[in-house]
Amino acid sequence: MTTATKTDDRADGPVRVSSESLAELLVAPAGARPRAGAAAASTAFGWRAMLKIKHLPEQLFDVTAMPIMFVLMFTYLFGGALAGSTEEYIQFLLPGILVMSIIMTTMYTGISINVDIAKGVFDRFKTLPIWRPAPMVGYLLGDMLRYTVASVVILTVGLILGFRPDGGVLGVLAGVALLLVFSFAFSWVWTMFGLLLRTEKSVMGVSMMVIFPLSFLSNVFVDPRTMPGWLQAFVNNSPVSHLCEAVRSLMAGDRPASEIAWVLGWAALLLFVFGPVTMRLYARR
Repeated sequence: MTTATKTDDRADGPVRVSSESLAELLVAPAGARPRAGAAAASTAFGWRAMLKIKHLPEQLFDVTAMPIMFVLMFTYLFGGALAGSTEEYIQFLLPGILVMSIIMTTMYTGISINVDIAKGVFDRFKTLPIWRPAPMVGYLLGDMLRYTVASVVILTVGLILGFRPDGGVLGVLAGVALLLVFSFAFSWVWTMFGLLLRTEKSVMGVSMMVIFPLSFLSNVFVDPRTMPGWLQAFVNNSPVSHLCEAVRSLMAGDRPASEIAWVLGWAALLLFVFGPVTMRLYARR
């Protein structure tokens, strides 16, 4: 039996310690290791995602510069033609731009997951004694900061340009909260693609192919009543259209119960379908 020597301040000389005793000190039994709870583990991974933004603040460029560009471009290029004046058009446009910008930002959840997989970080996560879905939920919680920052930027620019929500602060907060709930559920779609596809470029390409048609074939920019009948049937039943209408109405001071129900129903459906599929892919990697 091999031995190791350590110095004990309470003894006059070296103390003999067996290698087995030293191993017991360094490696605790599996049953003795505390297992992080679901909330604690998810919060830790969410904090990790926010720290990445702190150390690489340029990651927020896409949720600051792009929304500002969209608001300015569509307000001053199309506002007069579509609504007669930029002041009137921005009342209709800004909630739609807010929805579109946040929806487009959700794809970065899948991209972040795919990057961590390529770097081998994800394999390390799977070896930790934590709640299994914690890394996935952590990504989603961390990206909620992106959505919040984008919402603040867009609303600030809108107020400067003349956007005046009749619903006041409570109406705006209710609209943003509903948007965040839907975005959290919608992000599970991209977590699935982040696990399924091989490269981050593939995740971005697939995401754009889905998000752009959903965003532009909706009531983000114009009232669907001006569209052909066959197109109205699609637009009026789009989840993005329901979300835009709910956010607009809440910010205008209304209580669109049916639209809110549609949005929450779509969010529940996305979680029910893509949540289990994502976790199954995660377990198989």
